[in-house]
Amino acid sequence: MTREMLQTTARRHVLAAAATALLGTVWCVGFLGFGVGVEAVAYVFAPAGGVFAVASVLHLIRRSPEPDPVAARFWRGVLISVAVIASGYAWMAVDMLTHVSQAHTRSMPPLAAACAAVGFLIAIWTLGRVPVVAPGGAERWRMALDRTIAFLGCAAVLWYAGLAPMLSAREPWSRQAMVLVGLGLLVTVSAATKVSYIDGGPVDRVAMRLVAAAGGLPAGVAAVLAVRFGLIGSVPAQAFVLPLAPLLITLGVAAQIRADRGARREPVRPGTLLPYLAMILADVPLVAIAFGAPLRWPVRVVLIAAVVVTALVMVRQYLAYRENARLLRIARVQEERLQYEVSHDGLTGLANRALFRERLTAALAGGGPTSVLLIDLDDFKTVNDLLGHGVGDELLVSVAGLLRAQAGKNALPVRVGGDEFAVLLTGSDPDDLACRLLGALAHPISGHRLLVQASIGIADAAPGDSADEVLRNADVAMYMAKQRGKANSVRYADGMGEPVLAHMQLGGELRRALDGDEFRVVYQPLVRLDVNRVIGVEALVRWHHPERGLVSPADFIPAAERTGLIVPLGRFVLRETCRQAAAWLAEFGPDGLEEAALNVSARQLHDPDFVADVAAALAESGLPCERLVLEVTESAVLRGQQVSRALYELDRMGIRLALDDFGTGESSLSLLRAFPASIVKLDKSFVDGIEIDDGSPAATDARRAVARAVIQLAGALRLGTVAEGIESPEQVAALLDLGYTVGQGFYLGEPMTADGVANLLSRQRGAPAPAEQMVAFRSQER
Repeated sequence: MTREMLQTTARRHVLAAAATALLGTVWCVGFLGFGVGVEAVAYVFAPAGGVFAVASVLHLIRRSPEPDPVAARFWRGVLISVAVIASGYAWMAVDMLTHVSQAHTRSMPPLAAACAAVGFLIAIWTLGRVPVVAPGGAERWRMALDRTIAFLGCAAVLWYAGLAPMLSAREPWSRQAMVLVGLGLLVTVSAATKVSYIDGGPVDRVAMRLVAAAGGLPAGVAAVLAVRFGLIGSVPAQAFVLPLAPLLITLGVAAQIRADRGARREPVRPGTLLPYLAMILADVPLVAIAFGAPLRWPVRVVLIAAVVVTALVMVRQYLAYRENARLLRIARVQEERLQYEVSHDGLTGLANRALFRERLTAALAGGGPTSVLLIDLDDFKTVNDLLGHGVGDELLVSVAGLLRAQAGKNALPVRVGGDEFAVLLTGSDPDDLACRLLGALAHPISGHRLLVQASIGIADAAPGDSADEVLRNADVAMYMAKQRGKANSVRYADGMGEPVLAHMQLGGELRRALDGDEFRVVYQPLVRLDVNRVIGVEALVRWHHPERGLVSPADFIPAAERTGLIVPLGRFVLRETCRQAAAWLAEFGPDGLEEAALNVSARQLHDPDFVADVAAALAESGLPCERLVLEVTESAVLRGQQVSRALYELDRMGIRLALDDFGTGESSLSLLRAFPASIVKLDKSFVDGIEIDDGSPAATDARRAVARAVIQLAGALRLGTVAEGIESPEQVAALLDLGYTVGQGFYLGEPMTADGVANLLSRQRGAPAPAEQMVAFRSQER
C-alpha cells in the first residue's frame, strides 16, 4: 500500500476517534444539563474510541512499506498497550451497564483496573525501549543526571498539583482510578524525559509526544475533575476526557506517516532546556509554601524531591565543570598545535616562511647584526623524477636535520618552500656556517645515502634595510652562486643585483616576445663531408628584441627553461620547422633535403602533451615522420619515467632521435643501450684540435681517441653520426679519415634563414660542383 493510501486511512481513523469524543461531549451535556439518559452510558465512549486507535496502529504496522525495526517494535508496543487499556475500560463499561442503578457509586472492577494498569506499564516499557542519543564517557553520566532531574522535577509538580489533591478530595475516587491516573501521569513524565533526548531516528518525535499526551492529558484533566467535582466528575471524565486518549493515538499515527513521507522536522539539540525547566517546576511547591500553603505530608514528598533535584543539579554542575575544564585543556592544546602548524613546515618541522619573516623583522628592529643564508638544493628535481617524491621528501627531512645540527641554538633554520631553505643568524659568522653546511653536504645523507649539493646566498642586513630587501639580496647572492657553478656560497655585494635583475627581466619579456612574434627560426646546414652536399638542417631559434637587438640564445634559453616558457617556445620552433621542411620537400623533392632536426629540452619532454604536439605538427604540415629528427641531451634523457615514455612513443611513431653533445655526460655508454637513439652527435669539444699534427703520432692519436671511439661504437650499434663544430677544412679531412660522413659547423655553413636554405638547395640541385657552390655561398653569407 502506498503512503498516500496510508495517510488517507489514518485521516479516517482520526475523524472516527474525534467523532467519538464529540459524541461523548454531546451526550455529557445532555445528561448533566437535561437529565437525558443514564450515567452508565458515559463509560462506553472511551473503549469505543479505543477501537479506532487500535485499528489505526494496526493499519500502520501491517501496511507500512519497508518499516524500520525500531519503529515497528515501538508501534507494536503501542498497539498492545492501547488494546489492553481499551479492554480494561470495555470491561468496566460492561460492568456499569449491567449495574445501571449503582453506576454513580460503583468502582472499577479490580481485574479491569489491573488490565488497564498493565496496559499503562506496557506503554512505559515501550517508550523506554526507544533508543536515545548514544553518548560516551562523561556525556553519558550528564545525560543520565539530566533525565533524572527532569523526571523528578516533573513528577514532583504532577504529584503536587494532580495526584495528591485527589487523595484529600471531599469525595475521593476509588483506589483503582487514582492508580490509573498516576500511571497515566507517569507515562507523560517518562515520555517527556525520553523524547527530549531522541536525536531524530525512525520514531517521529511528534508522534511520541502525542502518544505520551494520550496518557497524561486525560489523567491530568481527570485529576482536576475529581478534586473539583468529586464523584460527579467521573461523568465528563469518562464521556469526553478519556476518549481524547484514542484521538491523540490516531493523531500520533498520522504524524508518523507524515514523517515517513519526508515531512520530518530537523532534529534539534536534545535535552537542552528540560533540566532547567524541571528545576523551576520543582520550586513551584516551595513558592506555594512560602505564600502560606499548609505543610501536609504530600507537600513533604515534594520538598524531599526538591532537595534531591538540588543535589543532582550540584552533581551535574560539578561534572559540567570538569567537562568544561577538559574541553579548555583540549582547546589550549589544539591552539598550541595550530600555532605550531601555522608557523612550521609540516614535512621537516622547521620554521616556515611566515615565522621566518616575523623573526627577521623583529631582529632588524632590534638593531643587532643580522644575516640571512638562503640555501637552494642543486638539481633536486632530478631526485624526484628518478627516485620518486617519497625519496625526495626523505632527503628534505635529512637536509633539515643537518641544518638544525649545523646552525646551533642561536640560529633559526627555515624551510622557505620546495627545495629552498634559509637560516637566520644574529651575531654569528654566516661565512663559517656556509662553509660548514657545504662541508656536511659533501657527504651522502638520508637513508638512501644520496649526495646532494647546494648553492648558498648570504646577505647581511644594513642599517635601515627591510625584511624584503634582505631576502632579495640573499636571493640575488644565491642566484649568483648557481651561475658560478653551484655547490658554493656567495655573499651579496652592492651592484650584484643589477645583472641578476636584468636576467629576470629578460625572462619576464619572453611572454611578450612570444605574443609579439619576435622569435625567428634559422637553419644550420648538415653536410655530407665526402661530397660537400647539404642533406639536412638543424633548426635554431633567434630572438630579435625591439630594443636590445639580437639576444643570444645563451641568455634567453635558460630564462625560458626557468619560467617554463620553453614549452610554448619549443612548440613554435617545432611547428615552424615542420612547416618549412614540408615546403622544401614539396619544392625540391625527396632528394633535396633528407632531414630537419631541432633541439628538445627536458622541460618539453616532461610536458604530457609533447608527443601530441609533435604528432599535430607533422599532421598539419604533412612532413613524413622519418624526416624529422629530435635532438636530446644526455641530461634530458636521465630525467625520469615521463621522459623515457615520451621518447619511446616518439620512436614508435618513426621519428628519429639524436643524442646531442655525446661524450660530455657521465652515462653515455649505458644510454646507447637504454635510449632508442638513431644518431649520435659528437660534441664540439672533441672536434676542436682534432686536425693538429705536431709530428707526434702518440699526441695525435690521443686527440682523436674519443672521436675514434665514438665512431667505432656507433658503427657497432648501427647508429648514424654527426660531428659538430667543424671550423676548418683540416677538421673535415681528419673526420673523414676517422670515418665520419656527416658534419655541421661554421665552416660548412652558418645558421641562415629559410630563404637562404632554399637558395642553397636550388643552387645545389643544378650545380655540377657542389664544393665550389658551398665555398661561394659561405663567402656570400659572410
